[in-house]
Amino acid sequence: MLPVPTARFVVAMAAMSVVVVLARIGSATGLVALDGAVLLLGAFDWFVGVRPQSVAIERELPRRVTLGSEGIVAWRVHNAARRRVRLRFSDELAPSLGARARRVRMSVPAGTTRGASTTIRPCRRGRFEPGEVVVRIEGPLGLVCRQARRRVEGSLQVHPAFASVKEAELAINRAHVLEAGARVVRGRGGGTELESLRDYQVDDEVRRIDWAATARAGKAIVREQRPERNQTVLVLLDAGRVMAGQVAGVPRLEHAMDAVLMLGHVATRLGDRVGLVTFDREVRSMVSPSHAPSQLSRMSDAMFDLDPALVESDYRGAFARTLARHRRRALLVLLTELAEEAVPETLLPALPLLVRRHVVVVASVADPEVAAWADASPADVTGAYRSAAAETALLRRSDTTARLRAAGTTVVDAPPGALGTRLTDAYLGVKALGQL
Repeated sequence: MLPVPTARFVVAMAAMSVVVVLARIGSATGLVALDGAVLLLGAFDWFVGVRPQSVAIERELPRRVTLGSEGIVAWRVHNAARRRVRLRFSDELAPSLGARARRVRMSVPAGTTRGASTTIRPCRRGRFEPGEVVVRIEGPLGLVCRQARRRVEGSLQVHPAFASVKEAELAINRAHVLEAGARVVRGRGGGTELESLRDYQVDDEVRRIDWAATARAGKAIVREQRPERNQTVLVLLDAGRVMAGQVAGVPRLEHAMDAVLMLGHVATRLGDRVGLVTFDREVRSMVSPSHAPSQLSRMSDAMFDLDPALVESDYRGAFARTLARHRRRALLVLLTELAEEAVPETLLPALPLLVRRHVVVVASVADPEVAAWADASPADVTGAYRSAAAETALLRRSDTTARLRAAGTTVVDAPPGALGTRLTDAYLGVKALGQL
């Protein structure tokens, strides 16, 4: 328990020095005597002060907070001593939690409990485990504090933000409207479900007539069809080095997570089973496909502490692990970066594992700043070089996209804020065409 002088102690020492000067006490003995008296009072204050062990501190953390939203951190302080204590404590909250206050000052009567709280607004994902609280208890004279560190365990999860939640609800409503319209085209895969039978109308297609029902009813009967439910959507989220690059000020992985949450939200609401695989050089987590209401939370749990690893991603290994557990035909969505170096050498050779049996969509976030550089009119030599480099990068990205499409995949390359919407549109298109 360290003795810590308070501001009152410093003021008292300074006041004694002023008294010596104003009273014109010429010898140093007077100064020593007066300051010594203050020191003795400080020692007495520390000796009779309440020990920190007599004060119990508990911390309440929210189990999870979404990135950019607010949460409440609460403390409860119980004074088991026989007299009132004046105390201050400082909590070990990380700066990225954005706590409005980490230090609290209060007075707690004997045998009672007082509470305090603050708001947090995290700016970084991950798991936070604040463990220590530094407590200072003032003595009766307010000259010296007893200070000690207290271990107060706690854990807080900061999950990725779901910025596209409004777009997700619009996509769900749009899908329901299209389903209610009941003009679903039977695609090559024949993946549609019979919803109901009704009487033939003059604008119905002949191929939609159910001849068995027509024979039984003695009149023309047509089938009402809808996109199949209970289909499987597997999302493979690349967390390798190519996803560490920043677009619009945040890593590509953050934009990809928002797209994952939007696709998962829409697919589960439409009755499909969604699963998630995160990987870099090895598979980091696997969430089994489900359409349960809690599935989106499970997917978020698998991503909240995921950071890009500065290693090459093993696409073949991740694909093999995925296919070993999920053999049924499904929509596989790979979220990665269309890097010119990585795609031809690692991704393209591994794609045949997927496209032989599954519908594959490759999605990536495009950098709008590169497109702006390519379209800009350069004003100097530096601008000309930058514009030329941006144009070259866009041409190479277009070539990479063409090679992926030639390999049998659908490619979604969209800027930040639009990736989730376009990826969801691709998923709805697959359902509407019955490709699964």
